[in-house]
Amino acid sequence: MSSPARVSAPASNYRWVVCALLFFATTVNYIDRQILALIKPILDDQLHWTNEQFGAVNGAFQGAYALGLLVFGWFVDRYGTKIGYAVSIAAWSVAAIGHALVYSISGFLFARVALGLGEGGNFPSAIKAVALWFPKRERATATAIFNSGTNVGAIIAPLVVPMVALTLGWHWAFICAGIAGFLWLFLWIPFYNVPEKIKAANAAELDHIASDRDDTSRDGEKVSWLSLLGYRQTWAFVLAKGLTDPVWWFFLTWLPDFFKQTRHLDIKTSGPMLATIYGLATVISIGAGVVVGRLVKSGWSVTRARKTAMLVAAFAVMPIILVKDVGDWTAVLLIGLACAAHQAWSANLFTTASDMFPKRAVASVVGLGSMAGSAIGIFFPVMAGRLLDTFKAQGNVSAGYALLFSICAGAYIVTFILQHLLAPKFEMVELKA
Repeated sequence: MSSPARVSAPASNYRWVVCALLFFATTVNYIDRQILALIKPILDDQLHWTNEQFGAVNGAFQGAYALGLLVFGWFVDRYGTKIGYAVSIAAWSVAAIGHALVYSISGFLFARVALGLGEGGNFPSAIKAVALWFPKRERATATAIFNSGTNVGAIIAPLVVPMVALTLGWHWAFICAGIAGFLWLFLWIPFYNVPEKIKAANAAELDHIASDRDDTSRDGEKVSWLSLLGYRQTWAFVLAKGLTDPVWWFFLTWLPDFFKQTRHLDIKTSGPMLATIYGLATVISIGAGVVVGRLVKSGWSVTRARKTAMLVAAFAVMPIILVKDVGDWTAVLLIGLACAAHQAWSANLFTTASDMFPKRAVASVVGLGSMAGSAIGIFFPVMAGRLLDTFKAQGNVSAGYALLFSICAGAYIVTFILQHLLAPKFEMVELKA
């Protein structure tokens, strides 16, 4: 009598636990970033800063963040995601708490520099973790999920930060954010590692992760980020990040002030509106990631699926030029659509790094691209602040915001064209020895 056929065990799903850890970290990251913008009305009365000075403080953050991205891009590729992410979040949590100790414009500037340096490790670490734990066909979905933490953080912040700041004092908003970072650290250290070292990931899941393995490298192998600059694909990613990241920073930095200056809404009233904006962005961007994943599974090429999603996102930002001439909640919907489009664009753009480069180079490429976005972001908030001060002196701050929204509206379609010229196809690069 023949023995019964053996049935293979179903694949475990530990990779989604990793995705949840990345989501948690990104959520905390974006709560930290939004606190200063949300308490600006309180600090306006204490510091008496101009819009340009406020922009300069945020520009300093962007400069430090650019440097942090460059350093952590190399650091994560050299020492691995587990160590790299842990160092990053420990540093930014300390810096967040440090904001509670300053009382001057220069003090906030130095605190933002420290925060930017620490936060530079978030996306290089997260993107590399996704490349290690997910096959290509699932990366867009995984990236969209963890990247939606940027929206969830932006939803939570306007609902919680004003309440904490007005009840306990603005210092406690920063302290609570720092504590949340350390709580994440206690989860990351015991629960994360490369797939081969996680006992909860069974053989079936390891086979699933490796089903379209693009190279045989392992987390921690060295790569020279300078050598990456010799590839058009690197510049396609760098250019796309450089021209569109400042738009997202503009939303995070200036939307609370936009509602105050043009709609005369205080932080209590505008909080639900901001939460609605980022709520829309969360749902739509995750949905876009799922759609792209299904298109790839149905037979579309990675290039066709990614480029279609990014082109649709580029067009979806454009209606934001109408925001000056509509009512409050219509403006919320238009801004929410633009933010959702950016996040859908960003999730696909991040994934192109792992589409085009082997795993040992992903964090470095992401670090270079994100550094470019932050480098341009140094100047954009200062320019925005100076522009708003000029229009405010003329009694027409709404026109200043209209001009800034118009710049944001056209950034993506221009970037799409330039990126397509540099990288017509998202195909794996063979790195030179």
